[in-house]
Amino acid sequence: MRTFKVGSRGSQLALYQANVIVEFLRKSYPEVRAEIVRIRTTGDKILDSPLSKIGDKGLFTREIEKALLDHDIDCAVHSLKDLPTELPGGLDIVAFGSREDVRDALIAQDGMRFLELPKGSTVATGSLRRRSQLLHLRSDLNLVDMRGNLNTRLRKLQEEGYAGMLLAYAGIKRLGLADKVTEILNPEMMLPAVGQGIIAVEARMDNQEISNLLSGFNDSKSALAALAERAFLRRLEGGCQVPIGIYTSLDGMTLTGMVGSLDGETIVKDSGRFDPSAPEKSGYDLAHKLLENGADKILEEIRADSN
Repeated sequence: MRTFKVGSRGSQLALYQANVIVEFLRKSYPEVRAEIVRIRTTGDKILDSPLSKIGDKGLFTREIEKALLDHDIDCAVHSLKDLPTELPGGLDIVAFGSREDVRDALIAQDGMRFLELPKGSTVATGSLRRRSQLLHLRSDLNLVDMRGNLNTRLRKLQEEGYAGMLLAYAGIKRLGLADKVTEILNPEMMLPAVGQGIIAVEARMDNQEISNLLSGFNDSKSALAALAERAFLRRLEGGCQVPIGIYTSLDGMTLTGMVGSLDGETIVKDSGRFDPSAPEKSGYDLAHKLLENGADKILEEIRADSN
């Protein structure tokens, strides 16, 4: 019996997500064997610099995708928000998992909520998207960069005496630490990242066997939202160096997106119709609307400053 090799980063959250796939294969196909292969990525090796300073595309995926192309693994499990919108030739996303809560969460000292944080409070986040929106809401905050896995960040929060930190609620919840959260920020306040809360499985396009095995894992609603959001990001040509957020409401059939300046002073935000029969066009059209409303100038300034 052949053993399917599932590639993953070595962090606690990444391994949790890879185990979701392994357990799905084992339960769905008792005759199938599956094991996790840990792969260290560039983003895992460099922990003393902000993500925006060490490059852009593929920080947490490049080495895993090489293992896929080299046939060292059969599929790769990612947080969808880490996957660049342009995948290497020969690779594709073969399954989108059921979406976890898309919102961002605040973990603050003394159980404080965001608007209760004292003026001038120091808040940690490793995301330019969160930084831009936080400063737009409260320019008085002192924001510091924070990298590392969740337990490392929780330790740093105490050691450094920061007032709080902002993270994706999905990861906190999956690791069973939801009790640490002091406030979940609604999308009206903080638009999430593209693909936030979705587990994505990537495989070689010529490996029909693994695609067939994982077809039952694919969630159609997650897939539609993912296609729309990734088309939105692709049209904006954004990455971790640009503050971009989007929220898909499948109930309201709407997309809401934003592009913000690094200092949070300027945010271009708008909504558009989400058409499930044309998800990519929905995302593309919203991005085009933002560009026409001034997002193009923000993007030009950010790219000029980074060159």
